[in-house]
Amino acid sequence: MPSQANIDSKKVVIAELTEKFKNATSCVLVNYSGISVENDTKLRAEFRKADVEYVVAKNTMIRFALKEAGIEGLDELLNGNTALAISKDATTAAKIVCEFAEKNDYYEVKGGFMDGKAIDKATVEALAKIPSKEVLIARLLGSFKAPLSNFVYLLNAIAEKNA
Repeated sequence: MPSQANIDSKKVVIAELTEKFKNATSCVLVNYSGISVENDTKLRAEFRKADVEYVVAKNTMIRFALKEAGIEGLDELLNGNTALAISKDATTAAKIVCEFAEKNDYYEVKGGFMDGKAIDKATVEALAKIPSKEVLIARLLGSFKAPLSNFVYLLNAIAEKNA
């Protein structure tokens, strides 16, 4: 029979995970079986740079925390070794995880959630392909600029022709 101290420590872990899930925009679940300490250290450093929280927890605790956070549909993914990449934006965790999984066969994306809704592996991979916010803004500004540039070019050509 588990001791009260052990039960209390598990409740604290579940409460912390629940809070992280509630504050996260997205979370990616991965199977990390076979990762070396060296690769794990590199991956964690990359997550820290991107302000993504990387957590390894027992599946039972993750299951309870997801339930308390009101996130459903991920129970079938909670088997084997599970790590969580928790992010405050929609794409950063997915990008890092998918990039790492491409290079390392033992690291496998299971699925995740975004805005409190479960997403499958294919959706996580699609999120990873979305350009960063800065790139999207640059593309938008470029699309605004193109018609104006063409108009100025046209006016310049007319002025040169009449001169």
